[in-house]
Amino acid sequence: MKRPLGVELVPTLPARRKGWRRHLRSGLGLSLCLLALGGGAVLGLAHSEGAADRWSPQELALMGSLQISQLRSADPDPSNRFVGNEAAARLGKQVFNDVRFSSNGKVSCATCHNPQGQFEDGRPRGLGVAEGLRRTMPSIGMAHSAWFFWDGRKDSLWAQALGPLEDAREHGGNRLQYARLLSQHYAQPYRELFGDLPRLDGLPAHASPQGSEAERAAWAAIPESRRQDINRMYANLGKAIAAFESRLQYGESRVDRYIAATLKGSGNAGLLNEQEKAGLRLFIGRGQCITCHTGPLMTDQHFHNTGIPPFNKDQPERGRVDGLRAALADEFNCLGPYSDAKPQQCEELRFANGKDPHLVGAFKTPSLRNVALRPPYMHAGQFATLEQVLAHYARAPEAELGHSELRELKPRDLGPQEQAQLLSFLRALSGPVLEKPALQPAPAP
Repeated sequence: MKRPLGVELVPTLPARRKGWRRHLRSGLGLSLCLLALGGGAVLGLAHSEGAADRWSPQELALMGSLQISQLRSADPDPSNRFVGNEAAARLGKQVFNDVRFSSNGKVSCATCHNPQGQFEDGRPRGLGVAEGLRRTMPSIGMAHSAWFFWDGRKDSLWAQALGPLEDAREHGGNRLQYARLLSQHYAQPYRELFGDLPRLDGLPAHASPQGSEAERAAWAAIPESRRQDINRMYANLGKAIAAFESRLQYGESRVDRYIAATLKGSGNAGLLNEQEKAGLRLFIGRGQCITCHTGPLMTDQHFHNTGIPPFNKDQPERGRVDGLRAALADEFNCLGPYSDAKPQQCEELRFANGKDPHLVGAFKTPSLRNVALRPPYMHAGQFATLEQVLAHYARAPEAELGHSELRELKPRDLGPQEQAQLLSFLRALSGPVLEKPALQPAPAP
């Protein structure tokens, strides 16, 4: 589970799985090969800027691996054949911003994933029809992930989109309600993408296996074949939202421009100040931040227990260990009847190890891109500022539940000055949010 300095040079069994392929395609291996052949020349060019810009070949390789320009196109999601096409993205974007897809007619996906900000809401815990239990995760760059939510309880971006729609604290609606909304307001684009809409006549206004007692009873009374039609329609709704969300990407930051100029030897004066450069050196070196925050998105996409204090001390959350159990049981997972994948394509799900003791109390590593623009921090907003985050990692306390990996990394000798340097570096990671166009045509229904 742990890799020194975030480098995985020898592919093992997990490297054959989808999530690891994404990391190995980040450009790090190419950077290391190039530096092995000509690292001395690159290092000499970097020397021309001054002492703060003198980097070893290993440091330059690690820096190069962090560039957003090294982010390759996301592997296609075999469970969603609509993820790359323009028509699906247009429909998904409309639904993403439609408040009718909620129990009170006031909540859309954009309520918590605010496009005017960082596609999150800036709250400790998301606020839909009621306050949730977790911090809203940004929707940016998520097409490169294999697991979703802080605990990884969904295994695709489209399945993730479905969860909040029926959650009582988030959208609070139900799948039959949403099927009717699609039929009433989006019939033509739906039909062009997915084919004919199922008949909904004679069915109750509200029904769902996840809803209130009355909604569950109404769902149970619907014939199985018609329930499957509704589920298929509901799954297609998630696939359209995922087609839109998969277009959201991070743009270039000052750190990216500094690294690119340093590697090219083209001059980098003024791109980063001395404090920010010192923070970068700590990030890839003694601070060991790159152990988990690796690659162009600055996340290993995995789950770690770092001793974050629980939101509710009386009921500390089990994190990934429960999230994986939920993903395996999810009817909308990669192996389920509404997936477009073949079973052999669902490697992440098939090879997931729910018995790893490190999963207890573990939560997903978030991207650090634009991190200074989206306080508060951690899975339930436990820390209001980045200063508090850095102080926690320097202190490396024991975990309330499970075992904190920080106890093994031991970054506890980072003093106030070094924490300030890391803070300056993290602030320099801010850049634009981009919506990239889909390039694939819509598949035939």
